[in-house]
Amino acid sequence: MLAASAYFGDEKIWDAQTSPHSLYFDEKGRVMYTARIRPPANPDFCKAGSDHPSAKVFPLATSGRQLEMYDPKTQKFTLINTCFQTHHLYFGKDANNTLWTSAGPPQSGVVGWLNTKMYEETGDEVKSQGWTPIILDTNGNGKRDEYVEANQPLDPTKDKRVMAAFYGVQPSPIDDAIWGQAMDVGFSRVDQPGYIIRLVPGPNPSETALAEIYLPPDEGYGSRGIDLTTDGVVWTVLSSGHVASFDRSKCKVFNGPRELSGTQCEAGWTLHVTDGPRFKGTDIPSDFHYYNWVDQYDVAGFGKNTPLATGSNSEAILVLDTKTKQWTKLRVPYPLGFYHRGLDGRIDDPAAGWKGRGLWANYGTHLIWHIEGGKGSAGKLVHFQIRPDPLAY
Repeated sequence: MLAASAYFGDEKIWDAQTSPHSLYFDEKGRVMYTARIRPPANPDFCKAGSDHPSAKVFPLATSGRQLEMYDPKTQKFTLINTCFQTHHLYFGKDANNTLWTSAGPPQSGVVGWLNTKMYEETGDEVKSQGWTPIILDTNGNGKRDEYVEANQPLDPTKDKRVMAAFYGVQPSPIDDAIWGQAMDVGFSRVDQPGYIIRLVPGPNPSETALAEIYLPPDEGYGSRGIDLTTDGVVWTVLSSGHVASFDRSKCKVFNGPRELSGTQCEAGWTLHVTDGPRFKGTDIPSDFHYYNWVDQYDVAGFGKNTPLATGSNSEAILVLDTKTKQWTKLRVPYPLGFYHRGLDGRIDDPAAGWKGRGLWANYGTHLIWHIEGGKGSAGKLVHFQIRPDPLAY
């Protein structure tokens, strides 16, 4: 994992301590990733009294992780000082090639972004970044206006801010919306945390962004990870032992007071029970579906828009055939564990058939001392390639 050094005062803090987390390649082959580049206290342009457009709306005093860029050609690291907390990240499909980020835990409850086109042209990290609080249109007038705070009671004449944050983040392929997944304790079902959020930035996101929230049906809880099909259907994994899809086109209610509960569109949800291990004598899943990925382009060979999930505690990648509702499990045949928490796909040579494409998964460092090799074992990457038939070569 790439990491740069950082200075906290006079003390040099080395690689792993800069807390690099998630990365993504840009169109030039550079690596954009989230990392801590400084102490938590934000610079003045982030705080109250600043003339930064986002700070005027919602000033931020601290952030625990910011952005870095690494260019493999020049071997140069560029530190990008953001006011907002970063965790996961993903490029949008707009003209500005906006890099959207998640924040992980609730923190200050904002969604942040970097206009990479502007940053490339000007090198100005201050003007190129922005953030917005998460506001629900609870008065139902279709626009963002005055709102009550997260800790204040609902006012039917105003909008409502919610203390939530994206963990997974994914721009929609069919419109301007940005989807996120929050795994925090919900504000309506305290015993069943996790929900998904749809954010529509609008023309001036700091002031115009509006959000919608959707909680899964009662049997599902604990959303972790998010991805979308090419036709805009959202997929997420649940701690309740489900891989779930959400189709917003089936919804009739998007705003108004009922939206605050997140239960206004149960018709949009479809829950698929995973067939992994259960705790002895119960139907409680012992598997840990840490994250999920949708294979939009048939990289793995199971068909376009196939949903996949990590089965971290069952040592398997779970592949769902949405037509037959059957599961395929991809395992690493080692005696002591394939503990993976992330996956993605890559096409290296479109003309080479199955040989030119493959599915990649990480072999994470969490609980690494329980695997073959014991303490001191390093994390790994695992490459899966699916032959169309056993004799294919």
